[in-house]
Amino acid sequence: MKNALQFDFLVDKEKNTITVKREFAANRQLVWDCYTKSELLNQWFAPKPFTTKTKSMDFSEGGHWHYAMVDPEGTEYWGWTEYTRIKPIDYYDTLDAFSDSAGNLNTDLPKATWHVHFSDKGENALVETTVTYQSLADLEAVINMGMKEGLTSTLERLDDLLQKLNK
Repeated sequence: MKNALQFDFLVDKEKNTITVKREFAANRQLVWDCYTKSELLNQWFAPKPFTTKTKSMDFSEGGHWHYAMVDPEGTEYWGWTEYTRIKPIDYYDTLDAFSDSAGNLNTDLPKATWHVHFSDKGENALVETTVTYQSLADLEAVINMGMKEGLTSTLERLDDLLQKLNK
């Protein structure tokens, strides 16, 4: 079943964007919840074998999500997401950056804006995410850091979680 689900990873070097279109075998409300509730994000938002832990989250316009991806040895890789626009179960926009455990942004690593759009595709949900970087160098840096492979693994974890939640 998983293999039949849509997954497109499109890079546009002229616009400095990555667009990911990903279909999930679940309804849109459940997929929205998995993207917007820390107790669910903690169960899938990291590529294997990493885990995720939330330090703080306020899913509202002007709010944030401060989290770490943790490798098996315990090393933490911190991220900061600021929510700029939200239209429940349709879309949200964010500013996304790497940070430290105190929430200070790492200005040496790329920052991006994310537009995450949710729609119905029959009985399934389709999530289209457009990530826009400030420069071609930033876009190429995240591609070289393994963005496609990491995101592929992360979204497969969401498939697994949705399968459990749908039972």
